[in-house]
Amino acid sequence: MKYYIIAGEASGDMHAANLMKQLKMRDAEAYFRVWGGDKMQAETNEMVRHFKDSSFMGIFNVLWNIRSIKKNFTLCENDIMAFKPDVLILIDNSGFNLRIAKYVRLSKLPTRIYYYILPQAWAWKQKRVHTIHQWCHRVFAILPFEKDFYKSYGYDVDYVGHPILDALEQRKPSLLGSEALRKEFNLSEKSIIALLPGSRKQEIKTKLPAMLKVVNHFPDYQFVIAGSETIDLSFYKKYMDTDVKTIFDRTYDILNNATGALVTSGTATLETALFRVPQVVCYKPGYVTYHLLKRIVKIKFICMVNLILDRMAVQELIEDDLNEKRLVKELSSILEGEKRTQMLNDYDELEIKMGGPGASARTAELMWEDISEAN
Repeated sequence: MKYYIIAGEASGDMHAANLMKQLKMRDAEAYFRVWGGDKMQAETNEMVRHFKDSSFMGIFNVLWNIRSIKKNFTLCENDIMAFKPDVLILIDNSGFNLRIAKYVRLSKLPTRIYYYILPQAWAWKQKRVHTIHQWCHRVFAILPFEKDFYKSYGYDVDYVGHPILDALEQRKPSLLGSEALRKEFNLSEKSIIALLPGSRKQEIKTKLPAMLKVVNHFPDYQFVIAGSETIDLSFYKKYMDTDVKTIFDRTYDILNNATGALVTSGTATLETALFRVPQVVCYKPGYVTYHLLKRIVKIKFICMVNLILDRMAVQELIEDDLNEKRLVKELSSILEGEKRTQMLNDYDELEIKMGGPGASARTAELMWEDISEAN
């Protein structure tokens, strides 16, 4: 079988790579052509484009790069028509992937179209549930509340659990302990506070300067930036006026040894919670974007931990609240004491709700069963 897979950012790259491994176990002759990142490249036969060259975040960033985005659409559409895949697997990245799903479905290619890691239709543009089911043959939900959300619109989805648990299960045996991490990266003996400013330049630009303002308020701790492998060190240094270590592509090692964390809203908040690191969630989309989103977003929280638990378990600092005074206050409250204890108890409940590892295997099995029946 020929598989065409599209992922648009780092977490999608990781989950897609794990899914590819599972599909290979069921289809020994699987042939993959992908848009993704380094982890997918390690599993694929052919890489079309790396997401660092095709991923744009934020309303104005998208508008600024509209020509490049249009070129990527055309490239992808023409490439799919030339490749003629048996299976198209779409990973998150809804702005790009839903257009590609529509194009392929209308092309009359006999391609089975699957959506894995669904767009956040429950947050905004809720009518996308109809679009997703119109253009895709089968969809796979990774959040426990998504199944009921889609059911409310009359659609059945396969709930497979969150693949982040698979990623953690794979990595935990090889994670560095405290002594090894300090020795490899020349860290001090102080307890670590992790800074996770995101994996895209726009995220780093808006979050990292605010995060770094708290450093001098906590002299008994050392701050470590979890750097993205797709971003050069020089980009981080543009926003640094203090000596903070940046360690690339080792987020799990950092979290495995962290006492607390400041985290950009997104998948990283779940990863931080599953490593049992108390955190403050940071979100700063920009004044205009924020006020536009306030009008259209239909959710009570932005943090995945809070969404799954359906309460404010983790403090969210959004737009103007993401300032030095609030960051210092909230970070201080989770480094020790009652609030820290409560957050760790909430993390226990979160892990139960998310289920155990195996999402990648469950998804691959359901896909393979569907492919076999279709053929």
